Amino acid sequence: MKFQKSPGTQDILPGAVEKWQFVEDTARQLCRRYNFREIRTPIFEATELFQRGVGETTDIVEKEMYTFTDRGERSITLRPEGTAGVVRSYVENKLYGEPDISKLYYIGPMFRYERAQAGRYRQFHQFGIEAIGSTEPSLDVEVIALGYSFYTEVGLKDVTVEINSVGTPSVRAAFREALLGFLEPKRSLLCKDCQSRMDRNPLRVLDCKVDQKHFEGAPSILDSLDEECRSHFDKVKQGLSDMGIPFTVNPRLVRGLDYYTHTAFEYKAQGIGAIDTIGGGGRYNGLVSDIGGPEQPGVGLGLGLERTILLLEHQQVEVPGKHGLDVYVVALGDAADREATRLVYELRSRGIRVERDYGGRKMKAQLKSADRLEARYTAILGDDELNAGVIALKEMATGEQKSVPITSLAEELLQGLK
Repeated sequence: MKFQKSPGTQDILPGAVEKWQFVEDTARQLCRRYNFREIRTPIFEATELFQRGVGETTDIVEKEMYTFTDRGERSITLRPEGTAGVVRSYVENKLYGEPDISKLYYIGPMFRYERAQAGRYRQFHQFGIEAIGSTEPSLDVEVIALGYSFYTEVGLKDVTVEINSVGTPSVRAAFREALLGFLEPKRSLLCKDCQSRMDRNPLRVLDCKVDQKHFEGAPSILDSLDEECRSHFDKVKQGLSDMGIPFTVNPRLVRGLDYYTHTAFEYKAQGIGAIDTIGGGGRYNGLVSDIGGPEQPGVGLGLGLERTILLLEHQQVEVPGKHGLDVYVVALGDAADREATRLVYELRSRGIRVERDYGGRKMKAQLKSADRLEARYTAILGDDELNAGVIALKEMATGEQKSVPITSLAEELLQGLK
């Protein structure tokens, strides 16, 4: 019987996983510079959290969630996105009691039942940040800037930023009526999803990839903004301009989640088939109170790591690959093999990257392994060397070889590796 991975998932094998480590390390280093602290939340949560937090009329909740009933008859959902879980943790652990705003980041798997295609998986991974506790537009700018810096620092080119203001609930209510007045005569021309969204969440109609040709001349939410929303959006645009971050305003950008207020944004890039959105986010001033916390505003983003790596490959960006060994220990004979076991442990304890043979192979085969593993040195130990208390140390690049005391091997290697 053959077992295979489930559709929409992938095995990340040695040789490829180094790209992931590079991308994740870049994200962590960037967050440290921006003073974001890591948070790790459960992979599954109560289903109601996502229904209330993400929105019952979103595609995520209606079509894409992995939901099941556990043995306690509770409805449980594998997390489809990161923000709701982070905000739940923020409320439950009373992080709002801290004097400063909470700046948090996460890296981990998410789950959505989607049609698998390039850049879209049923188990996918996101790097996300959440900044909770301030309404200042400068915080929106900082979040957008961090995401843009992430793509720049991993080496991607031609990543663009699109921004919009989706206003407040009262602004959206007024815009909803204007939009419905425009859409109603076109109802029969629209796809079934859009017809359904018109009755429940008309703003999301504009997000449809199928019916864009029918939206020419549609009213813009920017025309419905009140003074507060317009001022906030102007300050976000000014802040991005001051930083030199290129952006365009896209009045149809609404994102696929219900919790956004004021600023919404996406990062775009070409090279993953029909998909061009590689990350995005926005402000969510009502989400904390919606799931039981105090009135605390927030802003955040989520960036897809699979799409980032696909773009790195598409743009042929050279990323740090596997690192060779520091030393490969070659042991010849039973006594040398026993000493090699002790010696390898000692070297690893000193922070040196070491490998050895485990098959009792001849020296030529062991040296071939050292070469394949890109070892900088080989340390050769046989009966003669063992009796003399020395080991033959060879630098692979130059072929230079010398005998050093076994007790001094670690120091000799540490000095040479500098």
